[in-house]
Amino acid sequence: MSFSEIYLDIMTKNFPDGRYNDYADKFEILYNELVDFNEKVNLTAVTDMAGACAKHFADSLLIEEYIPEGATLCDVGCGGGFPTLPLAIVRPDLRITALDSTEKKLKFVSLMADKLNLNVTTLSARAEEIGQNEEYREKFDCVCARAVARLNILSELCIPLVRVGGKFISCKAAIGKEELCEAADGIEKLGAAVTVTKEPDLITAEGAQARAVFVFDKETPTPKAYPRHYSRISKKPL
Repeated sequence: MSFSEIYLDIMTKNFPDGRYNDYADKFEILYNELVDFNEKVNLTAVTDMAGACAKHFADSLLIEEYIPEGATLCDVGCGGGFPTLPLAIVRPDLRITALDSTEKKLKFVSLMADKLNLNVTTLSARAEEIGQNEEYREKFDCVCARAVARLNILSELCIPLVRVGGKFISCKAAIGKEELCEAADGIEKLGAAVTVTKEPDLITAEGAQARAVFVFDKETPTPKAYPRHYSRISKKPL
């Protein structure tokens, strides 16, 4: 099967309304560049067409419907560009900051942003550091993260970057509900509250895989003490 056929099959199974069907050409470019770059820099272990379409592209787009029109978005721990690049392809209205501490991975994100003319800026830094920087603290309409850390740690890295009235969006694997209970007290301390909990299945070539999507509204400013140094966050989560 061609890339387009595999892409349309995966996307239609995950999004039956066909909302992403017209983007096959751009995702094919992204896929080919990903495979090529991955030979030089290890971005991912998933490089087959069906795997990439499901586990990189469709999985990244599970959160798209929760991001408001024209939002500024920070993708914390973007790695090789997921969900940054899929979101930028289907949502040119977004202004995305791809944040990661590994510059080699950000080079791929920048390469694809230039090649596909995407509205993406890369930032090589740690989330807990820019969370205390007035240039970034509470400046984003939305902050998202995918496969970065447990929610009780991730929330302290992300929520300080969200403006009051904005959203923190997290996509987790099947144990997400367990993590949400574990992180509830800390999320409240950070000034946010959960407003959406959804458990979609990601349809892959191997079958359905459970996901959990959480959307948190930022209701009050985050106390200045947060985020703490990462060693303190990881040793004693809120």
